[in-house]
Amino acid sequence: MSQMNTHCPQISLFPFPLTENELSWEASDWESAWDSGENKEEGATSTTGQKEPWLQDCVVSLSPCSDLLVVARQQKAVFLSAKWRTDDSGREEMTLAVSWTGTLSTDEGECVSSSICIPLASQKRSSTGRPDWTCVVVGFTSGYVRFYTENGVLLLAQLLHEDPVLRLKCRTYEIPRHPGVTEQHEELSILYPAALVTIDGFSLFQSLRACRNQVARAAAAGSDVIQPPPLAYKKWGLHDMDTIVDHCSVGIMTLCVFDQMKNASILGGFNASVKGNPPAMSQYVTVGGGPYTGFYYAVEGSTQPLLSHVAMAVASKLTSALFSAASGWLGWNKHKNEEEAVQKQKPKVEPATPLTIRYGLPDSRRHGESICLSPCNTLAGVTDDFGRVTLLDLARGIAIRMWKGYRDAQLGWLQVPEERVDREFSPSASLPRRHALFLVIYAPRRGILEVWGMQHGPRVGAFTVGKHCRLLYAGYRLMGVNSVTSKGWQLHTQQVCLLDPITGALRTVNIPFHLALSDKKSERAKDLHLLKRLTTLLRSRGVEPDILESEAKSALLDIKHPAIKKQALESLLSNKNAPVSCLTNITCALHDTLKQQDPEAVDIELLQLCSSQLKLLQLYTDIQQLHSTADIEACSKNVRGHTHAESLGKDLLMEWVEIKMSFANRGKMCSGFTDEKKMKRLINCDKISGQISATLLNCFFVWMQREKEVLQKPEETVRNLHTLLIALSNMPGAVEESWDSQSISPWWQQVRCTCIQSHNAAAALLAAFVAHRAAKASITSRADSKVGKSHLQSEWEAVSLDLEQWSVCVRQLEDVLVLQTLLLVPPPQGAAGGAAAQCSIKTLLEGGTGRLLRKISSGIYKQTKLLVAVCQRFPHSLSPDLLFAHCCWEYVVQWNKDSEVHIHTYIHTHKYSISAMMWSTFIVKRLSAAAYLMEKVGKAPKDRLCRRDIGMGDKAVTSFLGCCVRLLQILMEADSAVEEVSAPELSVEEVWCGAEGPASLAELALEQKGVHYPLVQHHCLLASLQHAAMTFSLKLKPLSLFDSKGKNAFFRDLTTIQLMPSGDMDPGLVSIRQEFLLRVLTSWVQAIDDPSSSASADWWPSLCLELGSLLQVNPDILRRHLVCELYNQGLDLRAEEVMLEVEDKDVLGSQLLVLTGQRLSYSLLHSQSQTQGAMELLARLPPTLCTWLKAMDPSELRCPLVPLPQTSRLVGRLIEILPENHAQYSLGLHLLEAVEALTTED
Repeated sequence: MSQMNTHCPQISLFPFPLTENELSWEASDWESAWDSGENKEEGATSTTGQKEPWLQDCVVSLSPCSDLLVVARQQKAVFLSAKWRTDDSGREEMTLAVSWTGTLSTDEGECVSSSICIPLASQKRSSTGRPDWTCVVVGFTSGYVRFYTENGVLLLAQLLHEDPVLRLKCRTYEIPRHPGVTEQHEELSILYPAALVTIDGFSLFQSLRACRNQVARAAAAGSDVIQPPPLAYKKWGLHDMDTIVDHCSVGIMTLCVFDQMKNASILGGFNASVKGNPPAMSQYVTVGGGPYTGFYYAVEGSTQPLLSHVAMAVASKLTSALFSAASGWLGWNKHKNEEEAVQKQKPKVEPATPLTIRYGLPDSRRHGESICLSPCNTLAGVTDDFGRVTLLDLARGIAIRMWKGYRDAQLGWLQVPEERVDREFSPSASLPRRHALFLVIYAPRRGILEVWGMQHGPRVGAFTVGKHCRLLYAGYRLMGVNSVTSKGWQLHTQQVCLLDPITGALRTVNIPFHLALSDKKSERAKDLHLLKRLTTLLRSRGVEPDILESEAKSALLDIKHPAIKKQALESLLSNKNAPVSCLTNITCALHDTLKQQDPEAVDIELLQLCSSQLKLLQLYTDIQQLHSTADIEACSKNVRGHTHAESLGKDLLMEWVEIKMSFANRGKMCSGFTDEKKMKRLINCDKISGQISATLLNCFFVWMQREKEVLQKPEETVRNLHTLLIALSNMPGAVEESWDSQSISPWWQQVRCTCIQSHNAAAALLAAFVAHRAAKASITSRADSKVGKSHLQSEWEAVSLDLEQWSVCVRQLEDVLVLQTLLLVPPPQGAAGGAAAQCSIKTLLEGGTGRLLRKISSGIYKQTKLLVAVCQRFPHSLSPDLLFAHCCWEYVVQWNKDSEVHIHTYIHTHKYSISAMMWSTFIVKRLSAAAYLMEKVGKAPKDRLCRRDIGMGDKAVTSFLGCCVRLLQILMEADSAVEEVSAPELSVEEVWCGAEGPASLAELALEQKGVHYPLVQHHCLLASLQHAAMTFSLKLKPLSLFDSKGKNAFFRDLTTIQLMPSGDMDPGLVSIRQEFLLRVLTSWVQAIDDPSSSASADWWPSLCLELGSLLQVNPDILRRHLVCELYNQGLDLRAEEVMLEVEDKDVLGSQLLVLTGQRLSYSLLHSQSQTQGAMELLARLPPTLCTWLKAMDPSELRCPLVPLPQTSRLVGRLIEILPENHAQYSLGLHLLEAVEALTTED
């Protein structure tokens, strides 16, 4: 497909890589549901390793704007939205990334059978044709049709018929191209096996907008139910066909009088009466069997629209509805049992209005498979089970063309308007703009994509593609557009796209208009043929110059279109083999031809190109003659006959050429800048002074580019430069005589622009100083010459606007020099290096106020002293707050490039907005990948899986999750104090007030919306759980710790209001949460002995208690467990500190009693160093206590060797916290006596 020339369709790639995390289906439960619930191992292969034709089993639909792709299978669906991303080379490209996944079906046993994506037009006056949002319409085998937003929010659910939905199709508004064409209304048509339902587009558009707004209000207000408006629809019962598998709604048509009389005579007989006005009818065409194709006509006004019972789910019910079967999905302000009853009770289904077939194409053996309507509503392509593609004329009801050998073919249409450039030079320019129609046929059995011209045109293109692709043709555009709102719009829609599941590429098909024209009528095709012939001629070698000139001139003059003629001329001039004389003659002939034509019909750009190229060729010829040895010898023989002035002029011209060539070749410093006499001699020559001025300005620019040579001999080079500028400024014509000192001189403005554009700040600053002094001297001399000197005037200094501009330029160059010095300092060893940063006044002014901060933040680590100097030069632009914010952003950008390095959360004053931007731009994507990976494997993933799915190692993931927690905590802290801190005022230095360009990071940060605190806290909770699991290598499925509401709220925009979990949680879920937190505390206690590990940080217990309160886990259970674990580890002093906060002392006492018994049992029964006294004490113990101690298992103690005084202190604490009426109080007293006896013996 990539090997195409101008005669073939252009198919541009629109890739969305399947290997990216967004499309790694195995990272979610989406794929597991498709694989019949089979569990996968950790090293499961990606989706690309599945069998190739997996896409054929799915229901796929693409929005006409190519910004939303829906892939569904059985009950599950995935929504992919268009997003911009930057690849490794820094090139931005559009990709389709997963934006929502979930289960769409709600009734038991129903599956997705059809879907379409309808973009809805914006109602704002500033809209230019982009959709406001996209509605996903899904049909099910149960007969339900449900409407979703692009985020998976259910808006409407409607049961229109109790049979499976076969096809969903849409028709939108198109501007009539010809007068008399009936304006078609928007419509959504739903096909059932024996019925057809049509919904008016305007009513649907208004209802969807209202439902979407109501869902947003309900979610914001927390309400549960809003009664949606009913949809108006028409339902037709299709009779007289055995089977129907597909349909198309052609629209409203009006018969002419003759056709009306013919139909009346056929249907009613000889005596049939004919009405005065032909009725308007809606035409529907169906395909299937018996007959193969059927034509139905429904007279407008013959039936009234039906109003059906509508079911609606709002946002407050949605998150628990789609994934939780317990809560139900219909909620109408009833209790749970009532909701279940409503769900089981299907709405009332209205009966269909019978509609008989008018006529058809009978073929008993042929069965139609699909039908595709053309954009002009006059043709349709039909595929059948015989491998044929049939072209139907819908107005006449006949087949006009058939293609063979296209089994399982997929069809699409392309309507291409005539190019405006071709239109202007077309003989039919006064007629309406022409459109060409092409039929696109994809034959999957052969893996070929063909494009055919209509109606009897040839095949204009054929491309080899994969055998498992899907041709996506919408056949509609934006809904909600009419003749008024569409004025001035440019609808950005694609007509035909090809989806390749193997490579993950979405290709759009584009056809040039001229391919629809025959060779005799297509001037563009002829011109392209001439261009190709000229290119072939130029590539061939050994062609005689005379033949080359003749053939090239003939081809160039025969080309009609200016654009192709310009392309041919540029190809000719860029050819290295063509002689200069040949190029000159051909260009001159073309120039003369254009001059002879009508001035209004001539392309001005082409004429200017010819004129400039002729001058350049003539100059080249003159220079070549001057350098010719034969010409020089001829001149030396006849020099006596020439005047001295002529000889001087030629010598000066030669010197000027030498200067120009030496600077163009970037050689050594030319003698013109070092020889003051030669410079003045050149400048004072009136004959070529105008040409020298422009050339020497270029030399001035080259002088600044040789910064090293200038700085080696600064005195000499600066003196010569001052001489040059003084001489140039005094040259006749450089500064106009009428110039006023209070206006800007064009001459000095050119010199200033050269300094402003230079990236060599040191040389540019020297040049600016010299130019400033030269300008001051020139302006003073001009002022003195205009006004006679007097004693009063000599005391005044000449002031002009140019001098002020030079002062600003010098100050800016000083700032740039300091900045460039900082940027050129090499980074420290081990830091990421790169190309030396280039900056100039122009780049800083055009890059906006953020350009300076971006450069500084990238080099902040280089030199502190230089940074202080730069900050002193830019006190406002480099204020500490802005500098810290940009440094934070630069750190995150660098981390995003190399995720193995530690991510810094170094945020200062603007932490609220910067944190939100960091989260949405860099963090949330990797956090979601980590969550889905841990959910899949059920534990802390290994290094290999982390690198594959998250893009970093397991240690880096642990550090990253900890930084995510800190980042979200910063967001919550900043959100709490956002009303107390006023927004900072952004200012810039006076000399840099003219900066223009994109908004700076600080400006973007101040424009950020406020975050939703509960949603931030919700994500912080998830990140903390993940961080704990990775730190202590625990088993965890993080998403399984939340209900359906909590799962749906994850990874949403933090500024949106989502439905959060509320009320008492399921006890089983709380038990799982409690078990995980207890494991975290146990792991922390075990890691205390390693102070170098991050797992031994003292804040883990307080974090677990905080998480417990958020997860509805009793914090007292966590404290008691922590006390027991600390005693188990032998950390009695820490345990005593935590014991003070325990509320339920009785339970804690019982737990510590067992732990004390284990210690005493180890000392008396299991210790290898048992003493005689210990054995005697054991014999003196009460039998109950002795039996109890023997039942203890000391192996559960991690630190059994605890000093007896600590155990004695523990028993004392036990007696204090146990009440006297406790069942085990007496046992505690016996333990106390035993420990005291052991202590006394020791």
